[in-house]
Amino acid sequence: MNEPSVLELVLARLEQFGITYMLTGSMASNFYGPPRSTQDADVVIESDEQSLRRFVSSLSGEFYADTDSAVDALKTRFMFNIIHHNTGFKVDFIIRKADPYSVLALGRRVPGKVFNTNAWFASPEDLILSKLQWHKASESSRQLEDATHVLKLQRTRLDLQYLRTWAFQLHVDDILDEILVEIENKKFES
Repeated sequence: MNEPSVLELVLARLEQFGITYMLTGSMASNFYGPPRSTQDADVVIESDEQSLRRFVSSLSGEFYADTDSAVDALKTRFMFNIIHHNTGFKVDFIIRKADPYSVLALGRRVPGKVFNTNAWFASPEDLILSKLQWHKASESSRQLEDATHVLKLQRTRLDLQYLRTWAFQLHVDDILDEILVEIENKKFES
């Protein structure tokens, strides 16, 4: 089984057990921006305990998948992961937080395709906001690069009012403004 098949299996099981999800992280960056190699997937999920237990249990043969860790993550609204035994492909599941922005972001997910499989993705605006938050927390240049690429390539399709409003509320508006100025300056240099 290859990595696309592994992800296809995981997404099919999420659907099977009625777990609402959206791809974020590098998979979503690849959907909206230039592709780059990745060995994992980040998935925001919303689930009840029974569905989550059934989902994780259904994967236990082919994956390292710990039901107790998943349930703990659900209760603390944190994250857990599974790792495919044969490929080493890892999927990080991020439990949707209870704050208004996180609820809204999951509700704004959009359909698309990953490896020719139907899937749900974070909206481009919410992906950018997520990348900016991760950059601020970790100072990761990769997060900033991803956000910049998505902004450049999706600029004409973005809801800039939504993006600016939530960037301000999430305290990443200064980073967003820097990127937007940089993009504008490069446009005029060309």
